[in-house]
Amino acid sequence: MSHPSTELRRELGIPGAVITGLGSILGTGVFVSIGIGAGVAGTSVVWAIVVAALVAICNGLSSAQLAASHPVSGGTYEYGYHWLTPRLGFLAGWMFLWAKSASAATAALGFAGYLLPWLGIASDKMLVPVAMVAVVLLTVVVLGGIKRSSQINAVIVGMTLVALGGFVVVGMLAKPQAVFNVQGIVPQDFSWVAFAQATGLMFVAYTGYGRIATLGEEVKEPRRTIPIAVIVTLAVSMVIYFLVALVGVQTVGAGQFAEFTQSGAAPLESIAREYKVPGISTLVAIGAITAMLGVLLNLLLGLSRVALAMGRRHDFPPFLARVQANSGVPGPATVLVALIIGTIVLLGSVKLAWSFSAFTVLVYYTITNACALAMKPEERLYPRFVPVLGFVACLSLSFWVQRDVWLVGIGVLIAGLVWHQVARSVSSRTRTND
Repeated sequence: MSHPSTELRRELGIPGAVITGLGSILGTGVFVSIGIGAGVAGTSVVWAIVVAALVAICNGLSSAQLAASHPVSGGTYEYGYHWLTPRLGFLAGWMFLWAKSASAATAALGFAGYLLPWLGIASDKMLVPVAMVAVVLLTVVVLGGIKRSSQINAVIVGMTLVALGGFVVVGMLAKPQAVFNVQGIVPQDFSWVAFAQATGLMFVAYTGYGRIATLGEEVKEPRRTIPIAVIVTLAVSMVIYFLVALVGVQTVGAGQFAEFTQSGAAPLESIAREYKVPGISTLVAIGAITAMLGVLLNLLLGLSRVALAMGRRHDFPPFLARVQANSGVPGPATVLVALIIGTIVLLGSVKLAWSFSAFTVLVYYTITNACALAMKPEERLYPRFVPVLGFVACLSLSFWVQRDVWLVGIGVLIAGLVWHQVARSVSSRTRTND
């Protein structure tokens, strides 16, 4: 009879880790959030993507050196405990769970938003039910093991790259004068407030590389594999995001791009239809559908590993730390994460879920950079100014998200601190009685 353990298996190399990162990044951000950003900042969204990418590079390098030095599941949750304080470590894990559960819910809703119109079904009433089905099916896949998840990831990433490549190339060929018109991406009514808010929203689109760090216990040669995988993942995704945004904004205009996003959850498919090229809108729809599933798959993987780590430290109930011997998967943690994601899906709002994710994930990466600043000189792989820039940028951008969202985010943060205090007290009382 096999018994559950609390140890994970190291089975991912550089290609698998890069695919994991790309599978997490190339989804909701590129297929949905660029349109949200265009609605906030107009044509400035193209440049917001560039600035967000620079912030993501700083965070990526900070995360990479932390994960390489301390390669365990849990990401900044574990780094906070190791380099800062238990309270900040817990807060990182708590905010990560909320941030990425919201991102996963956005991916599930985005999946339904692209699938239903493609099938010719009215999306209003069926959006949430179809999104819930996606959450259930991907949870079953994750419970099957990391190897199976990685193989499915490779297929999803491949299909996504083909779809996005088709969108960009066909767009450039169909409307070259519009795409290569430099004046078209020069903001007419520039607003620093709108630009900062759009940058914060677009930053979230890059944060999928964090899945590589949260899978630290399942990566081979972590000190070498993790930094390389993070840098490659960010470089590839930045180029793709910029090209997709450039083509989209230049061909239909930022206003129309935003309107396509508000009227449904399939803006790139709507833009592709404007090309008047047979088959391209179908290709984009299929790519979006698979990409959203890829994001949901990778977020289930990453979130469950954080819940596992929190269960190990008794910040969450200890049963969440159990790993099934036959599959090497943290089953209870995976199921809990799926339930949280499903609850957020019930809200049915893509923009609300994405905005909430923006605030909470920026707080999370503020703590990540604080951890990197606390590293000893011999532990660092990169100069100290990298986490300094990341820290300042994340902390600043977090409060440029719309006011009602960050007020709710602060409420979640305070609730987390209360939970942590209660959990510590219960844990101490239990140890005393034992």
